Amino acid sequence: MTVSGASRDVRSKELQNADLQFGPLTDAYGQRLGKALRVGNAPAIVTRALRTADMAVTEIRCDNPLPELSGSMQPEDAFIVALYLRDSPNCECWEDGRRVSVWDQRIGESSLHDLKRDPAALIRNPYQCLAFYLPRAALDAIADDANAPRIRDLSYKPGAGVNDVTISGLGSLLLPALSHPDQANPLFVDHVLLAVGAHIAQTYGGMRPVSRPARGGLAPWQERRATEILRANLKGGVALREVARECGLSVGYFSHAFRRTLGMAPHQWLIEQRVALSKEKLRDDGLSLSDVAAECGFSDQSHLARAFRQTVGVSPGAWRRTLKR
Repeated sequence: MTVSGASRDVRSKELQNADLQFGPLTDAYGQRLGKALRVGNAPAIVTRALRTADMAVTEIRCDNPLPELSGSMQPEDAFIVALYLRDSPNCECWEDGRRVSVWDQRIGESSLHDLKRDPAALIRNPYQCLAFYLPRAALDAIADDANAPRIRDLSYKPGAGVNDVTISGLGSLLLPALSHPDQANPLFVDHVLLAVGAHIAQTYGGMRPVSRPARGGLAPWQERRATEILRANLKGGVALREVARECGLSVGYFSHAFRRTLGMAPHQWLIEQRVALSKEKLRDDGLSLSDVAAECGFSDQSHLARAFRQTVGVSPGAWRRTLKR
């Protein structure tokens, strides 16, 4: 979706870690979106969890829009899913050079926009949203992975806000990654963006997997290989696609099989391993909490504290004091 305004505050963070980085979408998404916004560029968090397509998300904020129609983006077989983070009334939606609707942006609602139809908007009030970039190739890859027929088109009403609690919930999970990219877990961001794509494909594209035998968990050798790779990358993280490829599986199949075998998603398992390692490090009084965080793959002491408390129920400092007693 493109929006209006000459004085803009476009806030989005770059994440350069494994699957989350700049790449082809810098031109296909960030630069073209920035040009339409008249801000020069709008960097995006990019995931390459799918082998044949990239997906992206960026947070956009404009506090002083001007009452003029936004610029155009080059037509592309892709969609923008906008999740509104702020109320903004009386917005106009345009497609192919004509006004198609007038609507009120309401916080928590979302809307779909087809880049083949030259979407544009006239937004007179301050606004804030997340913009998910979902190319056709990503929808095709998601359908192929689900053993479903490919989607012909998405069903939506131009400019209409939809109270989609799934998109709202998934979007809220990504806000910390946009605000603190150094603390973002690449496996987690892969997982969330894939979930966004699958939800759009099913809810608005009518994707339905073809019946097939129930899938089981990982084979013993796949479990050993997957956990071996994840343990070897506790500090820097690893791309979900790379782990799946080492097991000879697609990303979607691997995620399902991993959860079925180990009872949790790969990113959750990785965090638990980091916390387990931090318990061992905390026994060494010569290491500060910051040292322990660095040794165990956390970005800083506060990142360690949050993960430790969520997993163990107490802070690292309290756990260390208990050991001493």
